[in-house]
Amino acid sequence: MRQWAANANAATPGELLNVLTQAVPRLGENHFEQTLLDSLYPLLPAASWSVYRTGPLCQPVIYMSASHGVPDTTRDCWRAYLSGPYLGDSTLYRAPSAAAPQQQVSHITAQEVPPEHRAKVYEAHGMAERVSVVEPQGDGALFALNFYRHQHQRPFSDAQIADFTQLAPSLLALAHKHLLLRLPLPPHPTPSAPARDAGFAAQVLQVQRLHPGLTLRECEVCAGMLQGLTLDGIACQLGLGLPTVKTYRKRAFARLGIHFRNELFARVLSAQGV
Repeated sequence: MRQWAANANAATPGELLNVLTQAVPRLGENHFEQTLLDSLYPLLPAASWSVYRTGPLCQPVIYMSASHGVPDTTRDCWRAYLSGPYLGDSTLYRAPSAAAPQQQVSHITAQEVPPEHRAKVYEAHGMAERVSVVEPQGDGALFALNFYRHQHQRPFSDAQIADFTQLAPSLLALAHKHLLLRLPLPPHPTPSAPARDAGFAAQVLQVQRLHPGLTLRECEVCAGMLQGLTLDGIACQLGLGLPTVKTYRKRAFARLGIHFRNELFARVLSAQGV
């Protein structure tokens, strides 16, 4: 396993322009994850990627994922990761020698991953290698962008990993911006469609804590229900179609093992100790 500082001052490779040209217009949209992975593929041929927050003292959250040429089994990997391996995961980040925290790039093969982690996550889902850019967020939490080579692919070359190191700070910035844009203010806030302010974001986080497998959109739909909005109101607030909102609600309720809105309220209140 190798870990080193992300190089924000390195010369930007020419391929970065292609990545930015394709990914930036998709910021805040549903297909951003897929677009970024596809546009990065000629530079770093990863078959899948994920963005998540992890750490033994924080609530782990997966934010996004996509795959290229293989089925996207990231959510299954995430559940396997949360079944135990994440508590002792030291493969992402090493404390820097300087006092100030810093972004780091790490590279690891499946053979170097601890046995339980390797069996449940890597071997079970055909992954052979990972490169990551990781940023500490305080209280031991880590924000990580992870790109995986699968077993049917050739190993990452030193040149590909070097190019990834140069791109890493830009990729982190894109991921952060995308997540911020997924919680925008509506163009014309009204009493029936309140502005998606810090209170809404806090409710999204409350829902995320109920189940680690919930996607951000599923959490947003549930947060809208907690605000008392109708499904039509949620669709307007999120800029989605009503059938799409219903699909997110159905998926969220299935993950939570509930069937009605009042059960969602009960789950949140129970989590708060009320």
